Amino acid sequence: MSTRLYCPQESLAPGAHVILPTVAAHHVAQVLRCSEGTSLILFDGRGGEWTAIITQLRKNEVQVVLTSFDEIERESRLSMTLIQALPAADKMDWIVQKCTELGVAKILPVASKRSIVRLSGERMERRVLHWQGVAAAACEQCGRNRVPQVAPVLSLTQCLSQLPEETRLILSPQASQPLSELQPPSSALTLLIGPEGGFEEGEYQAAARLGFQSVTLGPRVLRTETAGVAALAAMNALWDNF
Repeated sequence: MSTRLYCPQESLAPGAHVILPTVAAHHVAQVLRCSEGTSLILFDGRGGEWTAIITQLRKNEVQVVLTSFDEIERESRLSMTLIQALPAADKMDWIVQKCTELGVAKILPVASKRSIVRLSGERMERRVLHWQGVAAAACEQCGRNRVPQVAPVLSLTQCLSQLPEETRLILSPQASQPLSELQPPSSALTLLIGPEGGFEEGEYQAAARLGFQSVTLGPRVLRTETAGVAALAAMNALWDNF
């Protein structure tokens, strides 16, 4: 199986000679130790993928020629947005990676009242860029050719006030409505996941006023880094995507 690399360049076209981005070039030359003539798959995140052949390989620079384009799509039939309250430590990396593999279209990190991590300014920008890189790397691994957007961190209130009209679900241990009993959504859907310790009651009430329906995955209380992944996997299975 050819190595897949994310190459977000505007100049991808048949016969084009392309210099790989620095990170991709290092992976090809120093980690995989590829040679000239090796076939690669490149994608720019906007759909489809290119077959490329290495034509020049140096320590810090790899040049390829694009030979053919495949319009193949591997996106979920469900358009899913995850709103994830910021978890502690590096759990967000895992959430972004696994939800990308499961087909999420967009990830909206939010700061809720019980969020332990607080991000703003330059530190927030660095973390969002890092998470976007995690999503791109997950696409390289899982075969997706469209990289999900990881949005800048907003407060929960700011985020909820800007959402488009679509099916809105919030996972809650107190909910009585099982996810398995819902009808398949007729539009895109947004899933809201709380932080360690869950949302405060006022936050649940605010979400309910904005049309979020509380649902449960069963009698067990899942960790914040498990809840969104489990829910997205269940949605894919329930609504004929797997």
